Amino acid sequence: VQLQASGGGLVQPGGSLKLSCAVSGLALSRGTLAWFRQVPGKAREFVSAWSDSSFYADFVKSRFVSSRDLNSTQHLYMSRLQPDDTAVYYCAAYPSWLTRTQMTSSASYRYWGQGTLVTVSS
Repeated sequence: VQLQASGGGLVQPGGSLKLSCAVSGLALSRGTLAWFRQVPGKAREFVSAWSDSSFYADFVKSRFVSSRDLNSTQHLYMSRLQPDDTAVYYCAAYPSWLTRTQMTSSASYRYWGQGTLVTVSS
């Protein structure tokens, strides 16, 4: 199983960015794929997950939307970005559906992508 995250970059406050996670070796329709983010010195923070439905962290506040292409690539559309959203964003996968509680824990996931850096700055 391989996960390849892409789409990070520099964006101004209030701007938008689309992250993508290309998945190979795993049928997303049967599994859970999530996005986490991490800043230096802090633990990885849950952002969103998709199994039979999508689920978002409270801080997202409708700014982020997740979608899926042809069962192999997961996207995260991020809008109204703020400097606090600056982090390395990771996609992670587990080969079956997870509960809402399990979705939010990084320990639940078996496979991880390499991370993509999002910097929100003027």
